Amino acid sequence: MPKKPEASLDGTAEKESNVVPLNKESSKDQIAELNRMLAAVMNYISDDEVEEIDVTYLLQNTEGLKEWWDEYKESNRKDVEEEIKKSLNKLSLKELEQIREQIKEKQE
Repeated sequence: MPKKPEASLDGTAEKESNVVPLNKESSKDQIAELNRMLAAVMNYISDDEVEEIDVTYLLQNTEGLKEWWDEYKESNRKDVEEEIKKSLNKLSLKELEQIREQIKEKQE
């Protein structure tokens, strides 16, 4: 479940970083497309005959869902990278060295 935006010092909520401003023409089309995909997913998961939810099936059989999910994951990846970069100066030298070792192991 997505995290709620944290309140800033003045009490207002910060904007979510994955919200992209859209022009009015394309936003209606994109909203309609997202509504269609959400309806397909909800129809699938609310089907009483489905005993176990198969995410792979949903991604393969809901037109546009896999592409949307891939774009969302990439956007989220960039946000995580930025968050890590900003927090590096708060880590101790020992913690930074541990991270460096993990990166080296991953690259080998």
